[in-house]
Amino acid sequence: MGDMPNAATGPRRRADAERSIARIVSAARRCLSGDPNASTDDIAKAAGVGRMTLYGHFHTRADLVEAVMVDALRDGDEALSAVDLTGNAQDALDRLLDSSWSVMAESTALLTAAQGTLPAERIRQLHAAPAQRVEQLIRRGRDEGSFRTDMPITWLVNAVQYLLHGAAEETRAERMRTEEASRLITATVRSLLAAPPDPDGTVR
Repeated sequence: MGDMPNAATGPRRRADAERSIARIVSAARRCLSGDPNASTDDIAKAAGVGRMTLYGHFHTRADLVEAVMVDALRDGDEALSAVDLTGNAQDALDRLLDSSWSVMAESTALLTAAQGTLPAERIRQLHAAPAQRVEQLIRRGRDEGSFRTDMPITWLVNAVQYLLHGAAEETRAERMRTEEASRLITATVRSLLAAPPDPDGTVR
């Protein structure tokens, strides 16, 4: 008669599977951050698993890329949640942009991988939390009278995000020095959001 299943077999197998998944996602983050076109073979090799194991956990490349995006954005959200967003909206936004830049280089490479794999709507959903922080600060700045009100807020939020990703791409391509990026982003966003003066010279 065969051996009866051990009561610990189920939990042990789940723990093994979770470790395998974590190893694959970690390897995929490293690979896709360096090369958004990295193949699943490259990722499996970096994770130290076979193709069958990788596809056992992630049936498609899209499944794996989404898991990587979720993992990276969760880490980014944890870092940004620690930023002090109290006080003057402009100063708070400066602090948020400075902290956002610290995680943007990896995020931009992963975004490139995602854009070739995931639907645009899913990418927007995954980036909802970072966008919401920017939107809340812009709304506060408008209420304070320091940010412009003559453009749609969704356009301004998107413009800020495009600037962050664009600057990250410039540094990855070595067209901009990393130490310049934060200063240039802050200056550009300040200029973009500044309330324009009315014809009589007052700021609105």
